Amino acid sequence: MAYKNRLHRSELAVPGSNMRMIEKAPHAGADLVFLDLEDAVAISDKEQARRNVIHALNSLDWSKCSVSVRINGLDSHFCYRDIVDVVEQAGDKLDTLLVPKVGQPSDLQFVALLLEQIEAAKGFKPINLHALIETAMGMANVEAIAQSCPDRLEALVFGVADYAASTQARTISMGGVNPDYHVLSDPNDQGQRKTYLGNQWHFAMSRLIVACRAYGLRPIDGPFGDISDPDGYLAVAKSFAALGGEGKWAIHPSQVPLANQIFSPDEEEIERARRVLDAMEKAAAEGLGAVSLDGRMIDAASIRQAEVIIEKMNQIEGKAVSKEAVA
Repeated sequence: MAYKNRLHRSELAVPGSNMRMIEKAPHAGADLVFLDLEDAVAISDKEQARRNVIHALNSLDWSKCSVSVRINGLDSHFCYRDIVDVVEQAGDKLDTLLVPKVGQPSDLQFVALLLEQIEAAKGFKPINLHALIETAMGMANVEAIAQSCPDRLEALVFGVADYAASTQARTISMGGVNPDYHVLSDPNDQGQRKTYLGNQWHFAMSRLIVACRAYGLRPIDGPFGDISDPDGYLAVAKSFAALGGEGKWAIHPSQVPLANQIFSPDEEEIERARRVLDAMEKAAAEGLGAVSLDGRMIDAASIRQAEVIIEKMNQIEGKAVSKEAVA
C-alpha cells in the first residue's frame, strides 16, 4: 500500500552522474532524496548514471531519509531499462520511483504493471510512485492521474520548468516571479499607481493541491532555480504551504533546511494546536459543540486542523529520534 504519511518536507535532487554529490546526499538532512536519471543527466551519461544509482542504492546508508529514483520519461527508450535494471538490482533499497511528465493515468499504470512483475519475480515489497505533473496534458488530467494507482501513488509534484515550456508561459527564472505578471492600482490624486505582483503559478499549484487532498496524496512543489536567493525560495515555499502544500524540492543542499523550516509547524502553531485540542476536549465533556478560544470560535473542524499539526510534529520528532539512534 502507498505510504500516505511519509515525511516529505524537503526533497533533494541529486544527479545520477555525480558520485560525489550522491555520496553526500544521505546526510544532507532532506526527508527524501531522489537520484536523477532524467533531466540532470546528459544523454551520453545515461547508462553510467544508471550504474552509479544502482551502486549507491546498494552501498550507501539511506536510513536517515527516504530514497527515490527519477526515471527517464516514457517517451524515452531509456525508461524501461531504468525501471528494469534499477528495480531488479536494487529494488529492495528503494522507497519510490519518480515518474516524469505524467500526462495521463496509463503512464503510471504502465510503470506500476512493470513494477508488479519485477517485484513478483524478485520477491520485493511494493515500490511506490510519485508523479511529476509538468505538462499541459498532465495538468488537464491531474484529477484522473491522482486516482490512477491508489495502491502505489503517494505524491504529485509540480514541475514548474517543463510546465512553463509546455504552456508557453513567459518566464525569467525557474519557479520565480515574472514582473510582467502584475496589476496596477487605480491612480491616486497625483496620478501615481502602485504595482502588485502576482504568482503566475497560483492556478496550477492550487489545482494540483486540490487533486492531491481529494485523493489522499501529498502535494509537493518542484524546483526554485536560483540557489543564491534563499529569500526568493522561502517566499515561494511559504506561498505553496499557505495553499496546503506539504513540501518542496531542493536542487542544492543549502535549500534543504529552508524547505524543512517552512513545512514544519512552528512553536506558536504547535502551542495553539494543543490549546485547541484541550479546549475542545473540555467542551465535549460539557456537551458543547463549539467554544471560544482567544476571542475566536473553534469547533469540530478546528480539531482536525490541530490534529494535523500535532501529527506533523510527531513525525518530525520521530525522525529526529531515529537519526540519533542511527548515529
